Amino acid sequence: MRIAVIGGLDRAARELEEVARAAGHELDTHTGVIAGKATSTSLRALVIWSDLVLVLTDVNSHNAVRLARQVARAHHRPLRILRRLGPSHLAAYLQAMLAERPLLRVAA
Repeated sequence: MRIAVIGGLDRAARELEEVARAAGHELDTHTGVIAGKATSTSLRALVIWSDLVLVLTDVNSHNAVRLARQVARAHHRPLRILRRLGPSHLAAYLQAMLAERPLLRVAA
């Protein structure tokens, strides 16, 4: 499964990617900063690419949250809004999703 994390701290991105990879998923991040057309275009592309979008509100711009919600709704992508997300939270979330829907396993 392809997971997008929008917002949050840059320093946590590598740890989140490692947790997702260990669970057989692919994760990409966006800082949530929308300063120009290129950054908003990359956010749109990331949401469209993803099978699951996690939007973090603790460190994020209001416009990034709004844009991610609009694009996810338009392209029928599941979106979860979270205050913050650490590696242990992501691991627990992926484990809970797998328990609910075992077909989410990705072939390695």
